[in-house]
Amino acid sequence: MDKNKTKNLITDLLVQIGEDPTREGLLTTPKRVAEAYEFLTKGYNQDIEEVINDAIFTEKYDEMVLVKNIDFYSMCEHHMLPFYGKVHVAYIPNGKIVGLSKIPRIVDVFARRLQVQERMTQQIADTLDKHLQPIGVAVVSEAYHMCMMMRGVEKQNSSATSSAMLGVFKDDARTRSEFLNLISTKNL
Repeated sequence: MDKNKTKNLITDLLVQIGEDPTREGLLTTPKRVAEAYEFLTKGYNQDIEEVINDAIFTEKYDEMVLVKNIDFYSMCEHHMLPFYGKVHVAYIPNGKIVGLSKIPRIVDVFARRLQVQERMTQQIADTLDKHLQPIGVAVVSEAYHMCMMMRGVEKQNSSATSSAMLGVFKDDARTRSEFLNLISTKNL
């Protein structure tokens, strides 16, 4: 990202919306916005292979592994407004497990891009499926979309849920039900 170009764009945007970019409160706004966007879209510059970083291990474990309530923040590609919420990720190993901290890191790689919730959910599932080749993967994301809350329909209490079910989670209703029950239970 070219921060100088981004700063110039933000300065132009301030003028377009009727502001004075030389006003004291706005003098450093273009710089701050450029830095914010660089952070909010850092997923474009992250490589999944580097994120996983050899944290896949051989293990004879064949029960569900679940990491739930992973906070995420993303930007809607349609309006460039935030959407945020929680992701729940489960997989059933087939001889390989991944370090638990890698799952939230994978979520962040895809969340830190301009996104739609449905694609992000599928990308997380596909990544785990590709790298672990498990018996199944399940991902559910629940989010609040500022594009629905601040503009458009202005429904502040609405949320969206999307899911991606692969392997046994898609094919076996009991396994899917176990996952859905586990993510609906209260935390520790």
